[in-house]
Amino acid sequence: MPPRRFAPRDSLDTVTAAEEAGEVVPTPIEIAPHTRRWLLIAAALILLVFMWRAPGVPSLFLGGAALALVLSFPVRLLEKVMRRSFAITLSFTGLVALLAFIVAGLVPVLVEQLGALADAAPGLARQLDTRLPSLLDALAERGLLPASREHFIDELQQNMLEGVQGFARRLLGSLGGVVSGALNTVVALFGMVFIAAYLLADSRAMHARVLQAAPAGHRHDVQALWTAFGDTLARYLGGLAISLAAQGVLSAVALALLGVPYALLLGAWVAITALVPFLGAWIGAVPAVLLALTMSPTTALLTALLFLLIQQLEGNVLTPRLQGQAVRVHPILVFLAVIAGGELGGIAGIIFAVPVLAVCRVLYDFLSVRVRVARG
Repeated sequence: MPPRRFAPRDSLDTVTAAEEAGEVVPTPIEIAPHTRRWLLIAAALILLVFMWRAPGVPSLFLGGAALALVLSFPVRLLEKVMRRSFAITLSFTGLVALLAFIVAGLVPVLVEQLGALADAAPGLARQLDTRLPSLLDALAERGLLPASREHFIDELQQNMLEGVQGFARRLLGSLGGVVSGALNTVVALFGMVFIAAYLLADSRAMHARVLQAAPAGHRHDVQALWTAFGDTLARYLGGLAISLAAQGVLSAVALALLGVPYALLLGAWVAITALVPFLGAWIGAVPAVLLALTMSPTTALLTALLFLLIQQLEGNVLTPRLQGQAVRVHPILVFLAVIAGGELGGIAGIIFAVPVLAVCRVLYDFLSVRVRVARG
């Protein structure tokens, strides 16, 4: 016979009767409400200190949760025709195949192109030196240069050389660090996959526990909030992944057709910088336009027009269709959130600014139709 559970209000006679029947009964420990409150506060503080002293743990969990949300799309589609466990397995198999293709096929090419770009940087700077004078003369005549043409060219050439070579050395050095610390990298990736798999497999059980813990009169509200959070974040992350991939692939293919060197590397750079809303697309275009200028002013102009078209595609088609329903926040607020995120958390703050804003929007929508001010 399984052990019997007792509520705090169970009488002493009930417990005694159960003991006489041979059942294992836990001894109730009664605490005052304020004691329970302080215990919860202490537990929350301990959890915050733990997360502060072990920052890898929340990062690992957030990475696993983000992966689970992204994979929830294919899992939902596949479980319509197969069991959920098979759908999760198939989704992870596809993810592993995609990562294997990237690591085996793209990473070596990107590293090779990055090394070649670092070696070619001095020659590219000299080519820019021959292309820029006529353009700079026109700007200087209109007073748009902060210094003389010669001084501006010297500074631009030096900064470009130092920037490209420094970036290449840092990136190649970090790749070497990743190789040397491959065990930690593998453990982190395995941890995220492990967390994502269990979140997907136990999502229904966790959902049931959350509903069970909620007050009976508010369970339908908790259900609505759970659904809104899941749909919003899944739609945002899935749309972001598709948008980044589309911009990177389109940029690489178009640059290759224009004959711009290092097209694959530039496409990867565009996909990375596109993580930054509004400014990312323009940041990603600068290296491509400068490299195109070493070929000819016409190629540089075509490259600039190309990125203008990609920016219009991203702003008017990809983001509204893939992520518009997830964020539903005015662009001014998104821009201010990105600036605030950068000031508070650097690059990580910029990347997380929009999903945090989306969560705040969900909370606002949830509370605005429920919270009422009591009349005095």
